[in-house]
Amino acid sequence: MKNVTVIGAGTMGNGIAHVFAQNGYIVNLVDVSQGALDKALATIGKNLDRLIKKEVIDEAKKNATLDAITTHTQLKDGVTNSDIVVEAATENIDLKLKIFKELSDLTTDKTILATNTSSISITKVASVVKNPENVIGMHFMNPVPIMKLVEVIKGYSTSAEVTKTVMELSKNLGKIPVEVNDYPGFVANRILMPMINEAICSLFEGVAGVAEIDTVMKLGMAHPMGPLQLADFIGLDVCLAILEVLHDGFGQPKYAPCPLLVNMVTAGNLGIKSGKGFYDHTHGTKDLIVADNFK
Repeated sequence: MKNVTVIGAGTMGNGIAHVFAQNGYIVNLVDVSQGALDKALATIGKNLDRLIKKEVIDEAKKNATLDAITTHTQLKDGVTNSDIVVEAATENIDLKLKIFKELSDLTTDKTILATNTSSISITKVASVVKNPENVIGMHFMNPVPIMKLVEVIKGYSTSAEVTKTVMELSKNLGKIPVEVNDYPGFVANRILMPMINEAICSLFEGVAGVAEIDTVMKLGMAHPMGPLQLADFIGLDVCLAILEVLHDGFGQPKYAPCPLLVNMVTAGNLGIKSGKGFYDHTHGTKDLIVADNFK
């Protein structure tokens, strides 16, 4: 497998494209926005420069990595001869179903169709394609070039052969794949999101402040980042969407999103991507200022 298509040039998509290209794969990066594609290439270039500075790679490797990536604004142009397609579009079920339905018509019967979804049912995504046995979850962690884990999620119809291929492919990328089954939130977000939600509820109920909650979890539980800061990095809109999937999928009150989270997303305070969440990210993330309105 050498030809890879990545759909979506956002944070996850450009990271996935970067990792594939750096490990010798030919990558087609697809997005409806040429601006997003240009930004993605610039981001990949900056991340490669960081690796050069750390003496992990040299200039020749940077150039080879960038040369391996071709951008497209039309899906049909980007999936020609693809051995595997990795979808990394917005975490929206309707959008993903639309993309996979198109992929089913544009790819061969042997093309593996992977989604980077962090919570949406692989079985549901596979329901709109002609070869559901080829559909699998490939949940990378952010930032993709750094984080080692890949959750490999089997849908109800995913074949053993496709699962084995994706597990080996992940290892070839220098990742550590973990095979899981298709239930809401899989493993990572089924455990992580209730913790983040409970941290938000603790803030909402006045148990402690933002810095205090994050400090307890960092110093008391050895987490590298507090749950509220992590929520800002993930995106509060993404956290809300995942919690809604968990709540709908399990029907249990413990997965109901905290009202504070709902209000913050409604107000447009989404974390790093908007410049403000539980922290103020206006001037970057080195010196975080705790936001002061959590009514």
